[in-house]
Amino acid sequence: MTQDGFTKRDWALFRERVPEWQENYMEKLVAEYVELLSGDGAASDKFWELDKRVKTDKRRKGVIMEMSRSEMLYNILDLIREGTITVDDLEDFSEQLRGTVKLLTERW
Repeated sequence: MTQDGFTKRDWALFRERVPEWQENYMEKLVAEYVELLSGDGAASDKFWELDKRVKTDKRRKGVIMEMSRSEMLYNILDLIREGTITVDDLEDFSEQLRGTVKLLTERW
């Protein structure tokens, strides 16, 4: 266990999984962008809506995040809140981490 109560394995697993989670999330975003651009309406409206979406989405943890062990729990909670992952994606993590995440997400 580390000082925050999570295992070194949790941290290693988190670092291993983040690129996959982010890639999956960005694929979802790209599909949403394609749908937006393929829809009805003026090209200019679609262009500016896409611009707004990209500016917002590129700041999400599902796209980019600062990786530090001290931020791991907060990053996981943000990934869940944004819809990048679900609690089920944490099945290989320690019981301590999963329990903490479950407790915190039940409050939403």
